[in-house]
Parts: sequence; structure tokens; C-alpha cells
Amino acid sequence: MRQLITSDRLQDLKALVAKGHKINLCNGLGVDSTAVSVLLHSEGIRPDVITFADTGGEKPETLAHRHILNEWYASIGWPQITVCAKVTLPSTSYEDLTGNCHDNETLPSLAFGKKSCSIKWKQIPQDYFLKGCKAPHNPIPVHPLWAEYQETGLKIIKIIGYDAGRADIRRSKKLKGEDNDFIFNYPLQSVGWARAECVAAITEAGLPVPVKSACYYCPASQKWELFWLAGTHPHLFLNALQLERGALTGHHSRFADDVDWITWEDLVSDYDEYPSLNTCVGLGRSFAWNQWARIEGIVDRDGKFIGNRTELLRKATEPREAKEATGGNAQDARTC
Repeated sequence: MRQLITSDRLQDLKALVAKGHKINLCNGLGVDSTAVSVLLHSEGIRPDVITFADTGGEKPETLAHRHILNEWYASIGWPQITVCAKVTLPSTSYEDLTGNCHDNETLPSLAFGKKSCSIKWKQIPQDYFLKGCKAPHNPIPVHPLWAEYQETGLKIIKIIGYDAGRADIRRSKKLKGEDNDFIFNYPLQSVGWARAECVAAITEAGLPVPVKSACYYCPASQKWELFWLAGTHPHLFLNALQLERGALTGHHSRFADDVDWITWEDLVSDYDEYPSLNTCVGLGRSFAWNQWARIEGIVDRDGKFIGNRTELLRKATEPREAKEATGGNAQDARTC
């Protein structure tokens, strides 16, 4: 590929590497992470380790993209992706975020406007890979890069794939550029690449543009993404509906306290809209995926899948193309 035009601000990262700081590329296997890989390679910057945190709820396309990137990384002399995952106690009934939500009858924390699921299931496992873990059920030795930092005082640089779009700029402003353990660097923002530039760079590098990297039951999903999920992976869509039903009708449910005049099941089946509630009402935060799926004709009253998959994928494509035409979040319309 041709040399990409970059900003002089990327020199800050090169200067840190020249001083001896090592690089951990935190790879979410989405558009931004793939684009930042292309950018670093074009600038002659090689990460020392590449990590991906598997929550147990990623889409099959995302997991397949890891193998594609690993092949490309091998061809350019980069390290392979290390998969990091939270290890639960032997006495715990679940092993991942999906099981946590099902067994505890709860929604991901993002449904309530919080970020603990990302910290618990993504950030901490990747930190353990470097810093080690002394827990008896999850012993992890200290990584040589962390031992080197302890000896030299040169912190590891965590490369984060936040792009230069408004949403990611807003997110990154809330984060520190450095903490007690790591330096954080955002190359895509340094060079001004928003989603459209990322997609163009990935395509030019000869790589496929990946789907949005997020749990298939992510509360930040847009409705076109729900059409896509139902049309592409009906079994995952139904699993998400089951997860939501368990949370809204289970032992943690706050629904009955707010609506005592009708059951949640009847409300989903027979009403076009929820009454105004001062609480999260489902995976959509302001709407329940179960109710939406019934209204859209994807499931019947009993929760059986009855949707036309071809029509669902058509409905998914139209709003996505509209976003691309107006300079939105490009091909995957990422929201988290």
C-alpha cells in the first residue's frame, strides 16, 4: 500500500518508543483496531504484544476476524493476538459475561448507563496478562514486559483504537493520558482519522472491513443492528431476548414495582409502547428488545422466531447506508 499521510503528532509515539517504552496494542477486532494496526504498520511502529479481551459474547464474525488479522500480522512480522479472558472462581456457575447475565438474571451494566462490564471483562483481563495475577484460581506469571518496566521505570504504552469521530473524541477526553501503570496513546486521533478514513485505510491494505466489535446483546446496539442480528444469527438474537426476559422478570426485576397493573409478558405482547418508567426497561435501555421484536414481526407471542431473514437484512441495510451517505459512523455504525 502507498505511504499514508500522517500528522507530526504521531512523532510523540515514535519518541516514546525510541526511549525504550514497549507497546501493548489493545485490539478489539473492530474497525478502529484494524485501522490502527494498518496505521502503525505504515509508520514502521511494531507493537510488542497484541491483546484481545473475549467476553464470551462476541459475534462469530469478530472471532473470525482475529484469524484474518493474525495471518496478516504473521506476514508483516508482528506478534500474534493473545486472547485474554476473565477466569471465574470454580464455585461460580458461569464462565463469561453472557453466563453472568443469564445466571444472575441481570442486564449488562451499560443498560444502566455504567461501564463495569467493560472494566471487569475486558480491561482487567488484559492488565492481568501483563501484570500477572496471584489469585489461586487464576495464576498468571508477570509478563517480561512488565518486569522490564519494573526495572527501568519505562511504562508500557497501551494503544487504544479511539478514532477522531465526535463520539470517540468525547470518550477519550474523559480518560487520562497516563496513570500509575500505563501510558495511553490514541494514534487514530493523532492523525485525524474518523471512521470513513479508517474504512478506507483497511480497504487499501487489502483487509476486510470487520463488523462492529461488541457483544451481540450490547445495550448500545442500534435498531438496524438488531435487524442484522436477527437476520444473520437468529439463535443469538433469541438468546439475547431470553437474557432480557430473565432480567426483567427474574429475582432482580424492578418492573413489578413500577407496573403493578399488568404483567411484563402481557405488556410485551399486547401494547405498542411502554408507559413512562423511571427505570431501565430492557436491553435497549428505553425499550425492550422483546417488545420491539414482537412489533416488528420477528417473534410471535410465545417468543418463537417467525421473521423473514431476507427482509430483516434488507431493513438492516437501509439505515446503515443512510448513515454512511451523511458521513456517519461508516460501515459498522459503532456506538460503543
